[in-house]
Amino acid sequence: MPIVNNVTRFLDSQKIHYSAFETPAEKLGAEGTAEFLGVPLAFIYKTIVVKRERGKPILAVVPGNGEVDLKRLAAALDEKKVHLPTEKEAEGLTGLQAGGISPLALINKGFQVIIDTSAQAQAEIHVSGGQRGLNIRLAPIDLARLTRASFGSIIKEARP
Repeated sequence: MPIVNNVTRFLDSQKIHYSAFETPAEKLGAEGTAEFLGVPLAFIYKTIVVKRERGKPILAVVPGNGEVDLKRLAAALDEKKVHLPTEKEAEGLTGLQAGGISPLALINKGFQVIIDTSAQAQAEIHVSGGQRGLNIRLAPIDLARLTRASFGSIIKEARP
């Protein structure tokens, strides 16, 4: 029986096609999740909390084999400067555990979401389901629509 939470209930209510995968409850990271699910790392997208000088933090959704480029992200958002909070700060800002931070769990919480353009080349991507132990596979266009996200080139050169 797959995990049911607010994210899966929301996706069901919006009639979104998705698949839910139960993963170990400890923090796996993108590489561990890809290995566990048997999918390429490039299909696992991680949500990185990024702080701006003023205002609500940003959720940058990037492939598991990529790293947020803070200068590109700032430029894409017309910000002067952005920076990464500590893991503990990110958890405090979102109310979610690292490894379970998901834009789907933070809808209507005021976070601006930007998804790396690499997602547009994929039919489906994997993201956290809003808690450790739950992974969601869905179309990136559905993720963008639900989270009111924009797409931008926000990663450093992705490793294979």
